[in-house]
Amino acid sequence: MKEYLAHSARDGHPSQSYQNHIENVRTAAVQNASVAARYAKRDGELLVHTVDTAACIHDLGKLHDENQKTLKKADTHTPLPVNHVDAGVAYLKRGEGWSAYAQMAVYSHHQGLQDRTKEKKRKVNCFRDKTAEVRNIVNERIKDLTEIHQQILPDVTPHPQEGRIDGNSGVFFRMMLSCLADADHSDTARHYGKYPEDMDEPALWAEERLQRLDKYVGGLGGESERNQLRAAMYQSCRDSDISANIVACDSPVGTGKTTAVMAHLLTQAIRRGARRIFVVLPFTNIIRQSVETYRKALVLPGENPEKVVAELHYRADFENEDVRALTAQWRAPIIVTTAVAFFETLASNRPATLRRLHELPGSLIFVDEAHAALPVKLLPLAWHWMQVLADEWSCYWVLASGSLVEFWNLQSKDWKKEVRDVPQILPINLRERLTGFEEARIQFCYEPTTLSRKDLVERVVSALGPRLLIMNTVQSAAVMAMDLKGYYGENEPTKVLHLSTALSAEDREKVVAKVKKRLADVQDTDWVLVATSCVEAGVDFSFKTGFREMASLLSLLQAAGRVNRGGSDSEAKIWSFIMQDDSLLKRNPGVKIAAQILENEYFKKGIAITPDLSTDSMQKEVNRVAGDFKRLLNAEADGQFPTVNDEFRVIDENTVLVIADEGLKAQVCHGGCDWRAIQRKAISVRKYYVDKYELKILADGLYEWNLGYDDFLGIMKGVLGSLIMATETLMY
Repeated sequence: MKEYLAHSARDGHPSQSYQNHIENVRTAAVQNASVAARYAKRDGELLVHTVDTAACIHDLGKLHDENQKTLKKADTHTPLPVNHVDAGVAYLKRGEGWSAYAQMAVYSHHQGLQDRTKEKKRKVNCFRDKTAEVRNIVNERIKDLTEIHQQILPDVTPHPQEGRIDGNSGVFFRMMLSCLADADHSDTARHYGKYPEDMDEPALWAEERLQRLDKYVGGLGGESERNQLRAAMYQSCRDSDISANIVACDSPVGTGKTTAVMAHLLTQAIRRGARRIFVVLPFTNIIRQSVETYRKALVLPGENPEKVVAELHYRADFENEDVRALTAQWRAPIIVTTAVAFFETLASNRPATLRRLHELPGSLIFVDEAHAALPVKLLPLAWHWMQVLADEWSCYWVLASGSLVEFWNLQSKDWKKEVRDVPQILPINLRERLTGFEEARIQFCYEPTTLSRKDLVERVVSALGPRLLIMNTVQSAAVMAMDLKGYYGENEPTKVLHLSTALSAEDREKVVAKVKKRLADVQDTDWVLVATSCVEAGVDFSFKTGFREMASLLSLLQAAGRVNRGGSDSEAKIWSFIMQDDSLLKRNPGVKIAAQILENEYFKKGIAITPDLSTDSMQKEVNRVAGDFKRLLNAEADGQFPTVNDEFRVIDENTVLVIADEGLKAQVCHGGCDWRAIQRKAISVRKYYVDKYELKILADGLYEWNLGYDDFLGIMKGVLGSLIMATETLMY
């Protein structure tokens, strides 16, 4: 029989037969769906059948003569002349009883989930190619293509099945595409030698890891009041007997949530037979500290720590066949990631992003600083997904914070929701003891006069140290770091440290290590750390004085957790301030409303800042952004997947990944790196930098950073160098 191809020969790798690819994808896709279905309380059987049907026929159009001519050319990147997706959809439309869901899966496996409302209006051409010419070409050959497929794969034939989704359709469709896209992308990457050979991941082994964690925490010791409270917190979380699928843990900073909540999750994992654990930290957070703690406390003898506890700083999703293997996956038993990477995956309509979603059912998810992890306008839709995943896909959620706002109870005429009880895992008496220790820890101060950069420098350097200065944007933090460094002069290069996402994860870790070392030296006080909100949660820093550019009340409370963390300093203060307009400083429009509420409703009225104000502050913000989340909720309900993907943005501006490291640039160009290297060394930047600085593309979705970079300012060295040369000079 004539050989038909699915992929052409390329880069020294042979062509792949149609038979081999379809068999591989079907096996893997059905496996993906079957594992997810074990945890499905609804629609599990429908998921498996839909994915099986779509996988059997997803590349049928590649059998077209014109497509085969292209596929038989070696080392070609020429697009196939006939849309190969359309034939699979046409096949599934040929008779009654064929699942429209499978048609949707085939249609979406390259271009992503489309707007269901618009597709329904196309009626008979729903999920078909947009052009009549292509549809006609496919219609003429569909019988021949079907016969060829049946000759090659007589046992790989989809069977019609009626059935309707019983649960939430939005999550079902994303899960469906995830199972198919991951199988398809993985097989292609594996064929071209760009898939990691060792993909075996260790199991969760919850009982063994809990024993290991108990031993680790038991060895921390200490008889201080705070350590005794931490021990009580750990034991209470560990032993909490709770049956709800969404719970809360309201505990102040410094009480050991990192290990206490993990003990709770491991206990729940044993009871629930869970697959894996996710730790979701605020989107600008430095996740390395939690990763290091978990690797010390949870890794069993002989295991590879990187495979047990995976750290994912960025979404890092790639559609192109050449770099699909660099896409970050959710396969480790314990995954520490950011709110950006996690929640934007739930919102996505793209195959490269969604391909990891099928790993989520049956998982336990710890969302730290839950009310602050997302902009307020995104919380209602995120809450919707949390409930669907809890009720239909056996996920268990712990929503934690040092000053948790029960955002699910906030009121709005535009947010229609059923009342849901979210129990606390800590008993009220312990929460009161923990909160009582927190109340006298810090003074909140307000500067009513707008400050120039020079004013701010003088205020910071005159305060008791060590000092923490937090700015609202990466660019503003870099400018103030340069100003402060200029103030101290070249003879005092160690007086200023800088920490933001302008640095790679690898370089941020080095800064964190320096900060911890210096904070441990009680004699080393005359220095300042300039940072962004990335230090506001999950970082064990304790400064003498803090300065926080006006943002939300919740952000201020988070920042205050990095000042006098141990509660031993009676003079600790944190100042809130507003900057004058300045051509080098950059405003953050995302905090404008919240900053106005903090200043006008609390500081100017002389109301003392306490965690008790958190709910009131967020309610005020909800009242101002109700229209935004109503539009998103409606888009999700109507199946407007591209709209949800585009508008559910934790960071308002689109971002891309750039690489400044010369060694990694070479590896990417030669296909020799893996996704872990991307996570460690790449930097996320606003997409408009690509055009502004004419950044060279290294691979689909990855760009070369061709401006300056150093371990002090990161990519801001190049950005500010360009701006200063064109418009400004620094003060010192």
